[in-house]
Amino acid sequence: MTRRLRLGMVGGGEGAFIGAVHRIAARLDDQFELVAGAFSSRPEVAARSGDALFIAPDRCYASWQEMAEREASRDDGIDVVSIVTPNHLHVPVAQAFLAQGIHVICDKPLGVSLEEGYALARQVRDSGCRFILTHNYSALPMVREARARVAAGELGEIRRIEVEYLQGWLSERLEITDNKQARWRGDPLLAGAGAIGDIGTHAWQLATFVSGMEPVSLRGELLTRVEGRRLDDEVSADMRYANGAHGRLLASQVAAGYLNDLRLRIIGSRASLSFHQQQPEQLIIHPQGANSYTVTRNGPDNKDATRALCRTPAGHPEGYLEGFAQIYREAAQVIRGESDAPLLPGIEAGIAGMKFIETVKASSARGGEWLAW
Repeated sequence: MTRRLRLGMVGGGEGAFIGAVHRIAARLDDQFELVAGAFSSRPEVAARSGDALFIAPDRCYASWQEMAEREASRDDGIDVVSIVTPNHLHVPVAQAFLAQGIHVICDKPLGVSLEEGYALARQVRDSGCRFILTHNYSALPMVREARARVAAGELGEIRRIEVEYLQGWLSERLEITDNKQARWRGDPLLAGAGAIGDIGTHAWQLATFVSGMEPVSLRGELLTRVEGRRLDDEVSADMRYANGAHGRLLASQVAAGYLNDLRLRIIGSRASLSFHQQQPEQLIIHPQGANSYTVTRNGPDNKDATRALCRTPAGHPEGYLEGFAQIYREAAQVIRGESDAPLLPGIEAGIAGMKFIETVKASSARGGEWLAW
């Protein structure tokens, strides 16, 4: 009988946001059981977090280094670790567990530099383990539907790709308050990059995932709108593609009044499409010479592969948490060898995200110069 995969978690303890999201996602399809964790660098917080999550005391670790070594030595040790720490720890934690033959599911972005990303990619290749990056929006059914329709040629030749991710929560300097999520995101040593890493990489991955296209060149600008902030809080980029298409990306965490407004538009020679993350059940198709129409999740005209992603009947909304859960479901399938899960983001998506960050940084430093991708 196939058993649940044994899951460990690094980070995500008391007061953390994304750890709870990963835990819900891992449980949603009953593919994982959380059995161990190094939830905080502060022993008292780690202990309280483990107790609240019903983790046995001997598997609630004071450090991720100890956890990697001890779990690898157990007959019932973890199969996979979920990394939900600030960005600067993503790569070193992943390396420690890969060295012990343990698979890795990691929050985005990949790390804080392209150089460390390349080093991790070599280790992933040599280890034989799986590395999964949780770009959850790419697992939403209507995003997969959009990708399938583009790949089928329904839009014709792609002429323009526009992606926009707007938030307003950092319109003030929350990083100098007791806001835990803002504090580490405002620290260059912990985050590595500002808005471009936190949400810009999501926008970038969504655009490349749905279109199936990467640019041949791009230019960008990093802005710091809030005085005194040490990292960027807004990024814009322009892209050129091999087929002559152009693209535009905007990501801002200082867009006052916006919550989590991620939008994608792809314009083709025969039709265009638009997707809005805050209405994740819908994909809008705009045919040339005909009325626009809405494709809904789990609808009769959906692609077969998209319908297979749905957990509830049409009209029973799915969204953010289910996108994460799909990443975990497909991760379980590839770790067990049941499926190749070709759309699951991995180390290549992580490298592309870090390359995007560093290319835009370089372009911005040169006054928005076009640079080869």
